[in-house]
Amino acid sequence: MIQKNRHFSLNVLTINTHKGFSAFNRRFMLPELRDAIRTVSADIVCLQEVMGSHDTYSQQINNWPSVPHYEFLADSLWHDYAYGRNAVYPEGHHGNAVLSRFPIEHYENRDVSIGESEKRGLLYCRIAPPDLAFPVHVGCVHLGLREAHRKAQLQMLANWTNTLPEGEPVVIAGDFNDWRQRANHPLKVNAGLEEIFTRAHGRPARTFPVRYPLLRLDRIYVKNAHASVPRALTLLNWRHLSDHAPLSAEIHL
Repeated sequence: MIQKNRHFSLNVLTINTHKGFSAFNRRFMLPELRDAIRTVSADIVCLQEVMGSHDTYSQQINNWPSVPHYEFLADSLWHDYAYGRNAVYPEGHHGNAVLSRFPIEHYENRDVSIGESEKRGLLYCRIAPPDLAFPVHVGCVHLGLREAHRKAQLQMLANWTNTLPEGEPVVIAGDFNDWRQRANHPLKVNAGLEEIFTRAHGRPARTFPVRYPLLRLDRIYVKNAHASVPRALTLLNWRHLSDHAPLSAEIHL
């Protein structure tokens, strides 16, 4: 049995960045989003719909960064980051990313797309905090819009979770698009994953649309860990930055 440091915790933030634009693509908000993310002091940030490159926007938008969006958001606070390219098109590509204050000793992007439909991915990072004798396994996900696709993707996610070393902490965060709230049961039964807002409040947090959140699309799941202070950051200073509200929590190992 792993001997854990009982006093170790880390702050996790997850947000769908909407490719750096506000709702309905009205304004490019990435610099303001970076400022907001910095205020949370997260140790690990999971990003969905983060832009890797876009040839047209880079020429049309004055404050478009000269580096990939995940690198721009990491800035000087998160020294390690990983990117998983999912959607590729003539102008560029976007996907999931993880920013970390701790070393990312290994990462891989797992394709969880179904057939030839929308491309979806699970970005896996094995993160090694110096004060721990074991790694933290982090998954950043963005699941499909179709329920049949999500059902298959949830099974892929459960199967992958079961391949991780027994007893080591797992954190999986992202946009599950699970507006019917059907993900918790199979992930709990098949992989032992628990959704932290459901554990604290009885159901996942409302995150979409960010100005008037109705749908519970975004999640943070844990295994061999527990969480405190789960929050959906729907305050005024976040509502213009994306179309999803971010989720934040303290994860205790």
